[in-house]
Amino acid sequence: MKDLSILLVCGSGASSGFMATNINKAAKKRGLNCKVLARSKSEVDSYIDSIDMVMIGPHMKHIKPEVDEKAKERDVKVVIMKKSYYALLDGDAALDHILTYY
Repeated sequence: MKDLSILLVCGSGASSGFMATNINKAAKKRGLNCKVLARSKSEVDSYIDSIDMVMIGPHMKHIKPEVDEKAKERDVKVVIMKKSYYALLDGDAALDHILTYY
């Protein structure tokens, strides 16, 4: 599997920051080279050309059409995080979700 660069997006970037840390830890334990960053929705434009995936917090799913538009001419996947792992900040389950796309 290639190295992955993933941007997690939530309202302010705070809760997704904890999730990003947990996904990075899970990836390291599995020997995967995965770089996960958390940012607010206003920063998507700054990262869209250097990432493989945008994961949107479940409470922000309303921004998906806007992010899809930004990602459509790039090979960037846009995914809504599942409430089941987001609420628990379960990095292993989130990484499993990511890996279903690769």
